[in-house]
Parts: sequence; structure tokens; C-alpha cells
Amino acid sequence: MDYKPSLIPDGNPMENLEKQLICPICLEMFTKPVVILPCQHNLCRKCANDIFQAANPYWTTRGGSVSMSGGRFRCPSCRHEVIMDRHGVYGLQRNLLVENIIDIYKQECSSRPLQKGSHPMCKEHEDEKINIYCLTCEVPTCSMCKVFGAHQACEVAPLQSVFQGQKTELSNCISMLVAGNDRMQTIITQLEDSSRVTKENSHQVKEELSHKFDTLYAILDEKKSELLQRITQEQEKKLSFTEALIQQYREQLDKSTKLVETAVQSLDEPGGATFLLSAKQLIQSIVEASKGCQLGKTEQGFENMDYFTLDLEHIEDALRAIDFGIEEDEEEFIEEEEVQEELSTEEKEAGHQ
Repeated sequence: MDYKPSLIPDGNPMENLEKQLICPICLEMFTKPVVILPCQHNLCRKCANDIFQAANPYWTTRGGSVSMSGGRFRCPSCRHEVIMDRHGVYGLQRNLLVENIIDIYKQECSSRPLQKGSHPMCKEHEDEKINIYCLTCEVPTCSMCKVFGAHQACEVAPLQSVFQGQKTELSNCISMLVAGNDRMQTIITQLEDSSRVTKENSHQVKEELSHKFDTLYAILDEKKSELLQRITQEQEKKLSFTEALIQQYREQLDKSTKLVETAVQSLDEPGGATFLLSAKQLIQSIVEASKGCQLGKTEQGFENMDYFTLDLEHIEDALRAIDFGIEEDEEEFIEEEEVQEELSTEEKEAGHQ
């Protein structure tokens, strides 16, 4: 059955305490002064200054020739962004509690005897501690291996010097990686800002484009209503004229019909004297009535409405040609039309000559 390590009590409390006093940058015990970040994590001041300088390459320390208001970097433990003032890392508060704990721990460790087995031993020579480093094979070893063992012909160096060098190199690599992470986070933030601004700008130009097209729609609707009104007015004018003529002809037709009936009745009159008394007046009325056929008439093509036809082909072409940056295209299109018109005029003049 598996158990979480944090739930299993460790037999060595000092080792647990030492783990809590390790700097996440140099991987060594905190060195004075210890600074506390706003996120409550601790760093050696030197380590904090290293990652701050890596994240802010143009920021200089006090006394430098370049002055800035401050800078920022991210905590290597939790990635929380730490914003600095013009004092830089020197503006961070020291963690005196951690420094005191380190002093007590070191005093306790110095007073305790070295436990057997706390130092790694050589596998080839069990009684020999690993105390040198083989530069040729790049492995730690013991003095016996150098004198009598597999590393006789190899170049070696003191273990502590190589240890400090590689720790420094690893610390520099960590600082470089942290600075790279900060730069990547900065790029991500910039890209996120770019995406947001792109969306805002797209929304704005969409609104402007919709407004322009709505304006065109309104102009077209207004012009459509105007032209339809003109057709309606012409229609009403012509209908009024024709209806008036119809009414005149109907009235004349009623008079003629009644006059025909009267004339037919007169023809049936057997008495000559009686007939003659009304015949002359009746004949005169018929002659005048016959002139009614000369009432007004509509001209040929009166009902034609073709003169309201619109030639919108060039406008349709212009609408289909609408595109972004169309102003230059419109100027070229207008120039081409003017050139074609000039050529047509010259050809017509040459034909007349």
C-alpha cells in the first residue's frame, strides 16, 4: 500500500528542516541576507538579484548610469509576478526569522558528531569516502581509485571545487531558464493583448461597414420611393384624363341614344303637318349631336410608360465592385470611362468629316 511521503513521519527532523531552508535558485541553504517576496516565498538576495537582472536587462543597480522606476520578475516557486520599485531587490524586506533559524541550525549541526554513513563511500573501496572528482570520466571517486584503481591515468580535481563550480553553473542555468520563462510569459501576454485588440478592431470596422451599408440601403429606399411616387403621379394624371373622356363620351352617348328614340318616334308620325312641326328642329339637333364624335382622344402610345425605365447596369457593376481599398479602383474605373468617352467622341467626329 502506498503512502504519501508528507504523511509518513521522517526519522530525522533536522533533515526535514534543512529541506525547508534550501533556496530554489542555488539549491543551497539560504545565505544572508534572506529576502521575502510578496507571495511569502524566500530567496537569497543574490539569487533574487540574479533573476531580477535576467528579467530586466536594462535595469542597473544603484550608482548605475541608467535609471528606471522599477522592474518585475516571477517567483521561481509559484510564478507570482513580483513588481519592484526603483530600489530593485534592495527594496525587499529581509526575513530575519529564517536567518535566525539558519543560524540555530548551523550551530546545531556543528555541535553534532558526523554520523557514519552520512558521506557517500566508494563502491570499489568500501572504507574510502568519495573525496575527488575525475575530470576525464566526469564522475566522483575516491583517492584510492586515483592511486591504485581505474582512474590512475585520469585528471582529477578536488571534489569541493568541482561541486561549487557545477552548483554555480546549475544556478546560472536556473536563472537563465527563469528569465526565459519570464520572457515567454511576456510574449504570451503580448499575444493575448494582440488577440484582444484584434477582436476590438474587428468589431469596430464591422460596425463602421454595417453603418455605411445601412446608409446605402436608406438612400436606395428613399430614391425608390421617390421614383415610384413619380410613376404613380403620372399614372393618376393619365387615368384622370381618360376617365374624364369616358365620362364625356358616355354623356354624349346618352344624348344620342335619346335623340335616336325621338327621331324614330317622329318617323312613325302619320300626319305630315305634325311631323313637319318637329322635323326641322330634330334634324338640326341630330346634326349638332353628330359633332360630338369630335370629342378629345388619347394619342397613340398614350398608355406607354417606358420613359420611366432606368439604366442601372453601371451602378450594378459599381456595387458588385465594392471592396476594401476601393477608392483607388474607383478612380481608375472613372479614368478608363473618361478615356473611352473621349475615344468615342473622336471617332464620331472623324466619321462626320
